[in-house]
Amino acid sequence: MGANRYRNPDEDLPADFEERREENYKALNQPLNAEAFISKLKLAMKEGLERLNSGLPQNPKVRITDKGNGWITVSPLEPQAEPTYLSRVKAEVARRWSMTSLLDILKETDLRIGFTEKFKTAANREILDRQTLQKRLILSLYGMGTNTGLKRVSAGEHGETYKDLLYVRRKFINKDNLRNAISEVANAIFQVRMQEIWGEGTTSCASDSKKFGAWDQNLMTEWHIRYRGRGVMIYWHVEKNSTCIYSQLKSCSSSEVAAMIEGLLRHCTDLEVEKNYVDSHGQSEVAFAFCHLLGYQLMPRLKAIHSQKLYRPEPGMTDEYPNLQPVLTRPINWELIRQQYDQMMKYATALRLGTAETEAILKRFTRNNLKHPTYQALGELGKAVKTIFLCNYLHSEDLRREINEGLNVVENWNSANSFIFYGKGGEISTNRLEDQEVAVLSLHLLQNCLVYINTLMFQNILSDRKWFDLMKLEDFRALTPLTYTHVNPYGTFNLNMSERLPLEEGVIV
Repeated sequence: MGANRYRNPDEDLPADFEERREENYKALNQPLNAEAFISKLKLAMKEGLERLNSGLPQNPKVRITDKGNGWITVSPLEPQAEPTYLSRVKAEVARRWSMTSLLDILKETDLRIGFTEKFKTAANREILDRQTLQKRLILSLYGMGTNTGLKRVSAGEHGETYKDLLYVRRKFINKDNLRNAISEVANAIFQVRMQEIWGEGTTSCASDSKKFGAWDQNLMTEWHIRYRGRGVMIYWHVEKNSTCIYSQLKSCSSSEVAAMIEGLLRHCTDLEVEKNYVDSHGQSEVAFAFCHLLGYQLMPRLKAIHSQKLYRPEPGMTDEYPNLQPVLTRPINWELIRQQYDQMMKYATALRLGTAETEAILKRFTRNNLKHPTYQALGELGKAVKTIFLCNYLHSEDLRREINEGLNVVENWNSANSFIFYGKGGEISTNRLEDQEVAVLSLHLLQNCLVYINTLMFQNILSDRKWFDLMKLEDFRALTPLTYTHVNPYGTFNLNMSERLPLEEGVIV
């Protein structure tokens, strides 16, 4: 299992690429002719550089100076207006649905959507009636999604034993079934949303990772360089209104770029992604190149913006763009892109069709492979696409704010992880890879169910004209369906002062 990543790299490429050349290029929406591809990029570079150069003197938030080898300074974004009435709407949600059980949220979502229908048995036949199976699936998914475990969930007042839940976990709950259920819930959220409350359908999502603690003996466990401590990484793709469309369990040292591309290609929901916001760790020049070939706009929030460079579209343009001179560097080597155009498209098609793992393909295009001609061509293409992005990023404050807002949504998603996945200190406590992936996907499903029910709750309140008219523009901007002050993720706690524990024998009072 997974041995394909060590095979001959040529076997990763689609074998019938040449016979189906036109079809493959059409699927990628790229021209057959390298000249047409290059001329379009050149034109976009010239337009971007010209716009930035002419607009820089009137742009007080961006400065380019001669400091060091050229230094870009971008002023922080101004804080936006505080929402005035949103807190009253949230208080109304908490009043109407005070301390709603997270288990009830999972149950209500299933009764409305029927995502448990996606859980088919791995055995030869299915004997359990659907009603019993539905109940046991919901309890099992809750136990794994909160990390409390099946044994503790089985102790509740519902009539299901630990053995019943364990049987359902082994026979019905696996990665594929969970992914199908998650897609069902995500698509239901997109369908149920009211446009006047949540805005028009989006084509953008943000992606980021979150570190979870894990056992030392776990083969995926590694020491995280940035966050410190041992653990694993979960990489999330979350769209603008807090619906997570894809999740991946990764080791801490694995490539965030590969995880980002994997999620864009494999999310299996109705969302058509065009833009993807990432932080500095989710981008590279090769990432810019592949995203461009696959038809996505990569939009990172760059930490080291001061050290970025802009590339010239053609040789002999040394005196062009006088305001950008300190950060301008060499021209793009278009000849390299021209020579390797077909080969780059082959790798992009391999990613699109999934003939090899994304990470296995991208591992070939790292700094260890500097002399690889396709890597060099991808690097040149990435530099051209990144230059176009940087010109737009520096020129437009609205774009910078858009990227920042998108990444704030995924940060909010990460903060809700620890609220839901609270059992065993939020640590993944199994050494079996499949069990780890099932735990992560159960958390993903549970959190999407919370978003679904919260969407309905807010819509229930804001459908009343009195509440809707109260909301201002900044209130709608700050509205998110991922809120949990009204939710109780824990079990019920019964206190009866007249009941005593049976400890009479051998106890000294």
